[in-house]
Amino acid sequence: MPYSLVIFDLDGTLADSFPWFLRTINDVADRFGFRRVADEDIEPLRHASSRDILTRLEVPLWKLPAIARHARRLKAEAAAEISLFAGVETMLRTLADNGVQLALVTSDSEDNAREKLGEAAALFSHFECSASLFGKPAKFRRVIRRAGVEPGQVIEIGDEVRDIEAARSVGIACGAVCWGYAAPAALRALGPDHVFERMGEIADAVCNRRAD
Repeated sequence: MPYSLVIFDLDGTLADSFPWFLRTINDVADRFGFRRVADEDIEPLRHASSRDILTRLEVPLWKLPAIARHARRLKAEAAAEISLFAGVETMLRTLADNGVQLALVTSDSEDNAREKLGEAAALFSHFECSASLFGKPAKFRRVIRRAGVEPGQVIEIGDEVRDIEAARSVGIACGAVCWGYAAPAALRALGPDHVFERMGEIADAVCNRRAD
């Protein structure tokens, strides 16, 4: 069955926000009282699941909503520092031109997401934003219902372990990109349906499946 809907993550998948995250995380840690991230912590954290990261950094779960709101405000202030990865707009336009519906599910606000996407925001039919850390499955289900497609026609593409876990929990295919937050080895270990090493591979995989 061809993919009729692609659900994208934003940060680390379409938007190159990891450098901004590394510059910001310790200020957020100081504000909310969890462990700072040392340089030597970065690579091990890229191999960890979201739950493991919270444990290692000693982040209380009850603080997550406040941390997320604060992060969204910081991202809005730093919008000019966060650009799309090279090739994103061409990839998205290729998918749209081939009749694929595009959706965005992100922890960021819709205003921030649209600003980051720029003109490419018009290519998206569905936005589900401000997702909690483990709240993507519900967002995926809403997008799928609105798109009017079967789960077998849907692929979610993200850059974190939790993206793969969320896609599998709602019975849709998952694709992992190798240029985001999580280490490629950590993503490959979960056996996603597709692993993308270059931006151009996304449109090739989706459109070739439609042609089969």
